[in-house]
Amino acid sequence: MAITANISIDQGTTFNTVVTVTGADGLVFDLTGYTTRGQIRKTYTSLTSVSFVASVLSAVDGKITLSLDATTTAAMKPGRYLYDVEIVEVSTSTVTRVLEGQIEINARITRS
Repeated sequence: MAITANISIDQGTTFNTVVTVTGADGLVFDLTGYTTRGQIRKTYTSLTSVSFVASVLSAVDGKITLSLDATTTAAMKPGRYLYDVEIVEVSTSTVTRVLEGQIEINARITRS
């Protein structure tokens, strides 16, 4: 069910996106009774990570939001990272990866 999508984020900016989760049949997946989570790591084996602020925006529409504040993106070194996003069925603790890919953090020039 995981979709691959690469993301570009400018260092020191606020990042927000809305993702629509679909099932294997291509139809919108009802996220009622689910939570969501996601992490960014430099490599698959990295011990340190950055977590998205992830939440279900509209369960019946299959929409989740992923966000990073400007302070978080400012602290990330420019370069390529890996990420994934999972949904967790609350009643069974079943975990499903719904999104994965690479994130490119673009260096910033302007600083406060």
